[in-house]
Amino acid sequence: MNSVVSPVASTQMKTVTPSGDTRFADHALLISILALGLFGATMIASASSAIAQSTYGTPFFFVFRQLCFLALGCFIGVIVFRVPLAVWEKFGPHLIIVSLIFLGLVLLPFIGKEVNGSRRWIDLGFITIQVSETVKLFIIVYLAGYLVRRGHLVQTTFGGFIRPLLLICVACALLLLEPDFGAAVVIATTATLMLFVAGVRFSQFLSLIGVLGVLASLLIMLSPYRLQRFASFMDPFADAFGSGYQLSNSLIAIGSGGITGLGFGNSIQKMQFLPEAHTDFLFAVLCEELGLIGALFTIALYAFIVWRCFQLSRKADEQGRGFAGFIALGIGIWIGLQSFINMGVSLGVLPTKGITLPLMSYGGSSAVVFAIAFSLLLRVEWELAQDERLALRVGDELTEEAYP
Repeated sequence: MNSVVSPVASTQMKTVTPSGDTRFADHALLISILALGLFGATMIASASSAIAQSTYGTPFFFVFRQLCFLALGCFIGVIVFRVPLAVWEKFGPHLIIVSLIFLGLVLLPFIGKEVNGSRRWIDLGFITIQVSETVKLFIIVYLAGYLVRRGHLVQTTFGGFIRPLLLICVACALLLLEPDFGAAVVIATTATLMLFVAGVRFSQFLSLIGVLGVLASLLIMLSPYRLQRFASFMDPFADAFGSGYQLSNSLIAIGSGGITGLGFGNSIQKMQFLPEAHTDFLFAVLCEELGLIGALFTIALYAFIVWRCFQLSRKADEQGRGFAGFIALGIGIWIGLQSFINMGVSLGVLPTKGITLPLMSYGGSSAVVFAIAFSLLLRVEWELAQDERLALRVGDELTEEAYP
């Protein structure tokens, strides 16, 4: 964004709530989001049927839970949509502090729940919360507010540039202790790109990229299981029944789909050959059943949503709504980056890591948080549209006064 809203202008942000005119200027964005969620639930129904039948005695166990999570996300999303962006801007610093506290709590053995060697969840009995999903959203909210309040300092001083990175580094360090390398990568990359767009000095941006690259390389080389994953990524079929098992089966699934796929529900790899078929590797099953056509349709959905996020960001910048612009920008980067990583892992162009496909992969925390994020995005669109309508009304009134 080529301009930064001053603190004074930020305090003048409208706090109107959608009580009267609740029309969306962009129905295509809303339809795309709903299509993504429903399409994901449909694919979960297919990808999880075998493991659900063998484990729980019904093929619909996971898809029923996913639909419940999506319904909960929609309910919370309606509430979120009614909250003015000014409220999010005001409480952004509080949200990031709460996130860091919960990231610390999840590491405690009597609070955090351990699954497959990772402690990433807080079990509340009726629902299990993956804290890292909320952290991604709250860091975007915090950083958007910071870039509005301290945008000039970010562009001109090293202190203004490094201050928000300290909190983000703490969050990433706590995520690495879980360990959750994928979430740390998404958060660090999203924050870095937001700072770049905000106008940080190019030398500082390059320095940050270099530091992140060195740290990521060290984390891979000093961790045996990460190094093993990286080696299997380079040649998964060298140990197809060992470290390369998951990726090799993913590639088999994708290769089997061809142009049109084997048909919905006809995946072979989902029959407990491909681990995490309904979560991290849902895209592989999608390619096997719906082929290249289904894959391109999915990519097109994500591409449109990300493109629309960037359009809203530019529009907000033109209207002087810095916080709204950075929110749309951050969500767009997050969605685009996470979907790219998930698809890249399934296709074997990126090392294997536990990253869900936004709003499509099975997972309660992921579904609810992405529903909240999209509701926040729709709120951005609504407020910008309201500003346009208000500007048009004022313009018409001035014209009538000038030419009665």
